[in-house]
Amino acid sequence: MGKYCASLGVLKGPWDQVFAAFWQRYPNPYSKHVLTEDIVHREVTPDHKLLSRRLLTKTNRMPRWAERFFPANVAHSVYILEDSIVDPKNRTMTTFTWNINHARLMVGAGLGGCLGGGGDPAVPTAGLCLVQVVEERCEYRVNPENSNWTEVKREAWVSSSLFGVSRAIQEFGLARFKSNVTKSTKGFEYVLAKMQG
Repeated sequence: MGKYCASLGVLKGPWDQVFAAFWQRYPNPYSKHVLTEDIVHREVTPDHKLLSRRLLTKTNRMPRWAERFFPANVAHSVYILEDSIVDPKNRTMTTFTWNINHARLMVGAGLGGCLGGGGDPAVPTAGLCLVQVVEERCEYRVNPENSNWTEVKREAWVSSSLFGVSRAIQEFGLARFKSNVTKSTKGFEYVLAKMQG
């Protein structure tokens, strides 16, 4: 079982401006952890929705207490896929993001609780453990109380099955998610301010 978090926020810009700012967010002073962004797929559906997939690379410094559990060669960057659906008719944009590395780690014998161990820590196994997966869903829509603002609903699910430390990893992932929401909001506000000039 993982951890869940949800938040509701407002960006002080109209939806079409927030939509444009979304594609211009990086770089900004609050996103130094974002190293690269690449659009790998884009299409317009027959019902005029814009579907996009981006690959992002972000720094991913582990907490010091976790470094002892992982091999030294574990990357300090995380690769993230982001799918987005833009519906200009209903003025909504929904994004789904998830990490594609750090999700699985090959582990040696003696670490039950991973795939192949049946969840029993007493069963020796060599298999894959779910280290950490962070899945996020964001929905941007016109604020119902002020049509010149955009409402942002964010949801995140953090899961880990790494025996003995899954709760700590999930708590850390949730705390990092909350910190990144703050940075993301400040970054959006920065880009919107530049656009509104």
